[in-house]
Amino acid sequence: MTLIRKIKKNLEYYSRTAMVYSRDKAYGLHKCQMTRPIFIIGCSRSGTTAVYKTFSHSRHLASLHKESHEMWDCLHPVSENNWKSHDLSEKDVKPDDLEQITKFYYSRLGKKQMVDKANQNCFRIPYLLKLFPDAIFVWVKRSGPDNINSLIHGWGRPDEYGAWSQDLPATLGIENGQYTRWCFFLFPGWENMTHAPIEQVCAAQWIAANQAVLSARSMVPDSQWTEIFYEDVLTDTVETFYQAFKKINIPFDENMKKFCATLVQNPYNAFSKPRQDKWKEENPEKIKTILPTISEMMKQMGYRD
Repeated sequence: MTLIRKIKKNLEYYSRTAMVYSRDKAYGLHKCQMTRPIFIIGCSRSGTTAVYKTFSHSRHLASLHKESHEMWDCLHPVSENNWKSHDLSEKDVKPDDLEQITKFYYSRLGKKQMVDKANQNCFRIPYLLKLFPDAIFVWVKRSGPDNINSLIHGWGRPDEYGAWSQDLPATLGIENGQYTRWCFFLFPGWENMTHAPIEQVCAAQWIAANQAVLSARSMVPDSQWTEIFYEDVLTDTVETFYQAFKKINIPFDENMKKFCATLVQNPYNAFSKPRQDKWKEENPEKIKTILPTISEMMKQMGYRD
């Protein structure tokens, strides 16, 4: 890194820090409201990062440009419910949650409409709606075999996807002891999977995350909801995002068209080149064993055999 780049990065860092400090102080004088916050939801490894980065590129939206797990987990540590799951309902809203969340985002993003991504929020739609009745949800769906295949790869990176679970009060022996740290998120009943084959654990995670979304779907007005198939992102990127933006009344300008046109060629957080049916090359035998288990959820999500 050249000296000029180092100086530029330092200036940008201190500028952001000063802005956060000044907004944090200003919030106490001028209480703000978050209007129509956008939450990108979907199972981990479903393409939510690509969708989040795309929405974050819009000049009409504000974004942290990183996942917000730490903020949500600070408000409601999973240890608070004895590590049962990442579920939160409207009953879990604390008196100061709204103010803390609003202050956090205002100090970092200002008054712009914001877009947020945390995969655990699949299990928190009732909670989020209680806080933000006008919240918008973008559900990213990915075919079970490919999504589960990617989860399996992710479990092989515990420092990246399992750092939050180091204090989990359980001994794991998944895949005969190959996986010893829980990754991604906890779902109700995870305790029964601590010594299961990895493909069964990942299939259970995929089903649980998407079932949580489906169960809460009826709570959200249609004007505040849109869905994106990851497969459509791969095959018709511009049109897919155009329709998603249109559904929730976010302008889709020429800048966004150009960005979307190169999205697949410049993937975010991908383990390999984006394409469909990776599982057939990478984990065919494992995935074949769980196809009957996931077939019903595939149908509910709109996938055909």
